[in-house]
Amino acid sequence: MIINKLDNVEVNLNDGHKYALRDIKAGENIIKYGNPIGHATCDIKKGEHVHTHNVKTNLSDKLEYSYNPKFHDIPKVDTDKTFLGYVREDGSVGIRNEVWIINTVGCVNKVAEKIAEKTGAFFFPHPFGCSQLGDDQSVTQKILAGLIKHPNAGGVLVLGLGCENNNIPLFKSVLGDVNPNRVKFMVAQEHEDDVAEGVRLVEELKAYASTFKRTPVPISELKIGLKCGGSDGYSGITANPLVGRLSDKLISFGGSCVLSEVPEMFGAEHLLMERCESKEVFDKAVKLINNFKDYFIRHNQVVYENPSPGNKAGGITTLEEKSLGCVQKGGLSTVVDVLTYGDTLSKNGLSLLNGPGNDIVAITNLTAAGVHMILFTTGRGTPIGAPVPTVKIATNHSLAERKANWIDFDASPCLEGNLLTDEFLDYLIEVASGKETRNEINGYREISIFKDGVTL
Repeated sequence: MIINKLDNVEVNLNDGHKYALRDIKAGENIIKYGNPIGHATCDIKKGEHVHTHNVKTNLSDKLEYSYNPKFHDIPKVDTDKTFLGYVREDGSVGIRNEVWIINTVGCVNKVAEKIAEKTGAFFFPHPFGCSQLGDDQSVTQKILAGLIKHPNAGGVLVLGLGCENNNIPLFKSVLGDVNPNRVKFMVAQEHEDDVAEGVRLVEELKAYASTFKRTPVPISELKIGLKCGGSDGYSGITANPLVGRLSDKLISFGGSCVLSEVPEMFGAEHLLMERCESKEVFDKAVKLINNFKDYFIRHNQVVYENPSPGNKAGGITTLEEKSLGCVQKGGLSTVVDVLTYGDTLSKNGLSLLNGPGNDIVAITNLTAAGVHMILFTTGRGTPIGAPVPTVKIATNHSLAERKANWIDFDASPCLEGNLLTDEFLDYLIEVASGKETRNEINGYREISIFKDGVTL
């Protein structure tokens, strides 16, 4: 398959790897998706395999950028499409009505687990909240606050130990005002039987959550996170473009999508920057990219230390190639905002979100930003799930067949020209209205919080 008329490589649909369309000289750029993905390290003959043995990245350190807007025509569309959601007292909308236990500190993970076992609430263990300082602790607090405020939770028990840095009185100042019927606080050290007290509070929260019923909600209220993991050579051909088309369609209806994984924008960031709706948003996007490069450099790491061994086995050679496939999940819509850790999604349209490509950290960041569900494309397969429904989209049919217990949607028919956009949207409306995803059925819900600081 030749993806773009400018390409000098084609993709073998049997294995997802690249082969030269013509002779390529040493030093000449390798072109895929119509953009350079690196350069040849030796002469490559027509028909030869093009991969890590004869290609090297073009990426280096920070770059300077200029704002040259280039927008695509994605008109707004009036629609009567709805999903069945839960409208909260503050006007926010959830697609689930669960009770969550959110720990201020990892020391009470097992207490939370025992409470969850007895009540059916969901808990998300993590090792943080104590012995952290400064900005590092602030990121933990902001992510936990985002989870507590998430409208998919009809009730939340905030569980602390009592002696941690992120103690509940301090954490409340970060969290701000909350509905006392929906959010309850408990300090484990203050109760003789902490599990019994936790069970009592969760039962109160369950009673409150039960007062909400599903009602039709305009599809414009839907907020979706965009993520890929375990990518392969098909990711940029099937699943990621499908998610991009879905993203554009949802945004045309007035909905919202969030694209994260900043290091997997390196080499393709120009395609996002030229779609920023204003110079202000563009400047925030430049800061997003260069600050993350500074993070790599500060830790004496090269900015192109990606893709992973699994990516390479699947046919992805350089970070530029991975990024050019990755950003396709954002479609062609205008970038309306750039968010950082703990920011809540507030604008309809496409937003960018700070954070690494690490799968569990990225899905946690997206959840804390307020997305209702996450579309997670994969070519190698992965079982992980976020606290919110995590739709796994297979890039190839073999994976969809072999790991049917992980995969929710098969994007491989896109290879035959079947766009699947409408079918995919119908499926996501079912998920928003209560259909469980594989991660929910399997009970796979995890969080991990980005860390970049001192531990005492």
